[in-house]
Amino acid sequence: MSVKSQSVVLARVAAAPFLGSKTRPWLYRSLVKRPLDLLAVLLTSPVVLPLVLLLALVVMMDGKNPFYAQKRIGRDGRIFRMWKLRSMVHDADQRLEAYLAENPDARQEWDATQKLRNDPRVTRFGRVLRASSMDELPQLWNVLTGEMSLVGPRPMMPEQQAMYGGDGYYRLRPGITGFWQTAGRNRTTFAARAWYDDRYERGLSFGSDMSILLRTVAVVLGRTGC
Repeated sequence: MSVKSQSVVLARVAAAPFLGSKTRPWLYRSLVKRPLDLLAVLLTSPVVLPLVLLLALVVMMDGKNPFYAQKRIGRDGRIFRMWKLRSMVHDADQRLEAYLAENPDARQEWDATQKLRNDPRVTRFGRVLRASSMDELPQLWNVLTGEMSLVGPRPMMPEQQAMYGGDGYYRLRPGITGFWQTAGRNRTTFAARAWYDDRYERGLSFGSDMSILLRTVAVVLGRTGC
């Protein structure tokens, strides 16, 4: 993304109204959000657990461990292990470095966004999982254990902290979905995520979370997951 395009996106975010109320609804943040997360996980588990097991069996057909855990930054800067269904080849890190070394345009895209539109590490079935966001389903375990929330900032890796300029992220549990994922994904640099996260944190409310969850359904149905 060019600097000019990036400026346009950030200007639109800055001009947009807050997702929630103008005052901080401390009751929802402190006493309601976490119980609602737990209730949602428990209510959906009869459907989600069999689906995850079925998807895991399909991933195992390629001879891989179906689950993948990666270190991420949580609330107050704590490190936790985030779970996903495996969507990449086993030698993903080596393959990425080789691909970036041979493709300067891909290197520029990766340095700016920390992701690739055409990622050579992703398997054929992994592309289906990612496009449908079903690779994220095991993160409901992270929600159950209190490391994540259904809605919050996209969890970042420890090595990405130097690229991140916001502070709202650290006051919240990272989310399976969030403001950035539904409003600016695929269109902003990694550093620009701080704008979305800070804005979400300032306007956090029950209404903002419900709005994001509804938009997440549209993202999943539109198969724009990444």
